[in-house]
Amino acid sequence: MYLPSFSTALADSAFPFNWIHDAMRLFVMYLAAFFSSVSPLAIEAQSGSSSGEYLVGLGIGDVTGPVVETNMMGYAFLPQTDTGLHMRQRSRAFIVADASNPSERVLFINSDICMGDTGIRRTILSSLESLYGDLYTPANTALVGTHAHSGVGGYLENLLPQVTSLGYVNATAAAIVSGTLKAIADAHNSLVPGNLKLGNTTLLNANRNRSPSAYLANPEWERAMYEENQDTTVTVLGFDNANGDAMGLLSFFPVHGTSLYENNTLVSGDNKGMAAWMYESYIEPSSMPGNNSFVAGFVQSNVGDTTPNTLGAYCESPGKPWDGQPCEFEHSTCGNRTEDCHGRGPGFHISDFESNRIIGQAQFEATRTVMEDSNMTAVSGSVKSVHVYLDMTTYTFTLPNGTLARTCPAALGYSFAGGTTDGPGAFDFIQGDNSSQSQNPFWEVVKRFVTPAPSEEQIACHYPKPILLNSGYNHQPYDWSPGTVDVQMLRVGQFVILVIPGELTTMAGRRMRDALRARLIAEGVLDDRAYVVIAGPANTYGHYVTTREEYGVQRYEGASTIFGPATLEAYINKYSELVPYLAKNATGMPSSNAAPPEQTSKAISLQTSVVVDNPPIFKHFGDVLVDVESSTYYAGDTVAVRFVGANPRNNLRLEGTFLTVDRQMNGDWAVVRTDSHPSTTYQWNRTSKVLGTSTVDIRWTIEDGTPAGTYRITYYGDSKSLLGGISAFTGDSSTFTVG
Repeated sequence: MYLPSFSTALADSAFPFNWIHDAMRLFVMYLAAFFSSVSPLAIEAQSGSSSGEYLVGLGIGDVTGPVVETNMMGYAFLPQTDTGLHMRQRSRAFIVADASNPSERVLFINSDICMGDTGIRRTILSSLESLYGDLYTPANTALVGTHAHSGVGGYLENLLPQVTSLGYVNATAAAIVSGTLKAIADAHNSLVPGNLKLGNTTLLNANRNRSPSAYLANPEWERAMYEENQDTTVTVLGFDNANGDAMGLLSFFPVHGTSLYENNTLVSGDNKGMAAWMYESYIEPSSMPGNNSFVAGFVQSNVGDTTPNTLGAYCESPGKPWDGQPCEFEHSTCGNRTEDCHGRGPGFHISDFESNRIIGQAQFEATRTVMEDSNMTAVSGSVKSVHVYLDMTTYTFTLPNGTLARTCPAALGYSFAGGTTDGPGAFDFIQGDNSSQSQNPFWEVVKRFVTPAPSEEQIACHYPKPILLNSGYNHQPYDWSPGTVDVQMLRVGQFVILVIPGELTTMAGRRMRDALRARLIAEGVLDDRAYVVIAGPANTYGHYVTTREEYGVQRYEGASTIFGPATLEAYINKYSELVPYLAKNATGMPSSNAAPPEQTSKAISLQTSVVVDNPPIFKHFGDVLVDVESSTYYAGDTVAVRFVGANPRNNLRLEGTFLTVDRQMNGDWAVVRTDSHPSTTYQWNRTSKVLGTSTVDIRWTIEDGTPAGTYRITYYGDSKSLLGGISAFTGDSSTFTVG
């Protein structure tokens, strides 16, 4: 469903909160009118009449924000401003309800965004309440990011992640909300009786530990329990209708969404978005991306210290003696600096896009192996959920050994600025430096102009982390970092999802899974069939979670564990306390801290709006500037066309496309590729800010098996006049043949 007027409004809005609120209300009204012929209760009545232990519904929606002139989310790298599109970002919604008591349900949203966010989730929940009453709540609704680092930025509510995006980007946030609501509406209105099944397999060579020196700090006996220093299990939850036909899946596997490097400026869902596209197109090869009924969600797990750059980290220092050598082990440096230490993906000698394809395909193939195995285990039992808000600034609790522990107001250490081998830092910051005496005294002075000086209590609480940014005490013009996070668990039968507000490292995730599984069994909530997975970063972005031993090493992950060394134990303690609420006959709600304060209405945005688009003299929008070079192409060739363009921020074309590859069939043109196919790219270039002129380059790399025939490339754009009007236009290349 394409809403041109809605997405055009997104691009022009200059009012951060009120406009989003009003737009979401309009969107809710639109959906309510659209689906007015089928009420929620009617759906339950229709669904409950057939066999199937559960009611299941799945949906998908386009959440791609502005693909140009907007900083990308993940690397926090100011020069990484997007210039076009590789593949659209999607939200995928999965609803499971107890067939005998449909009010007991869970809604799991897997979105191709870097991480979940408090403000985005708040707006989604408000809209869902308008649509469905109390069916979808903070307790049963999870917003999980795939942790793609090549998506559009500017949507997080706290200030620190907004620095490189020049503040809050209204269009990004609203696109995420509207596309997610569309996915949820599709899932809700497609609820049918069905069943779930569970399986797993081992996947090697698709992830790697990027902080092995920190991992080695964990006890030897604990490390001896595992063959690898990263998790290699792919867990798959399959969704079938009552007839046994596959409807979709959730596949859990930890690997960072950093296959595409920080110098990439084309928006993409990275390796998990690629895996999802591969599976959905495998099941429905004739469907255009986003129009599929089979929905495949590839979920992030304990991702903290994992990387898709499986060849390892090497020095890229031309002319230096260490060029081409592995980076130094303890600190990931080259010549005592981090800038030249880069991880290499499996397709390094071709391109990072090839690495992205390889890692995505590995997850797809492992998941397919599980789904096509007839020995998957049936999921059976209650549908339950539990959620509380937890103030992590002063959470005090008792450790298993009887001693008191507490968390701290947020702070980031010096190694945070050292970056990782996926995206190295700058200046003289390095990883694994936990001595405040070794820091450059210049930064000791500079940091006090950025955040308040930490108190002795704060220093002691975060020890041995040397504090660079005391962000938990920065509240002007609004909170720099979160203080309160979402603690949430979802249960369907013997399958339990720990929804985590941050990035657990490998060993932290193992400890958390084991502790919660043991507690579920000890409390009698589940028997030894209990299967526990981690999903995150979700709901609120609370940065990283390491083990206490890894924290002491203070590599990037430890320096980014913002609530201090007791963070992991705090989460284990609080999640364990909530286990009884997942029991079959559990009632009531646990006590909770207050929800975090709303901040979107305070948001600052420095991104300027589009002023005007103009074609060059004697040209029109959509005119071809550089046409196809040949009349005939073959598989493996790339067709390239340049058009007179306009700024794509004028219309995000949600549920639409900026391009098509068309094939002539029986005298008509049929669309065979869109801007969501990995074989196409869309790139925009501003040729004159003063004149408002721009170009668009569209490329299509012809895949093996492409049918012979006559083709063309079509560009879809929208121009803005000086008076503010938006006008759609198209442009076509000359025809060419594929042999």
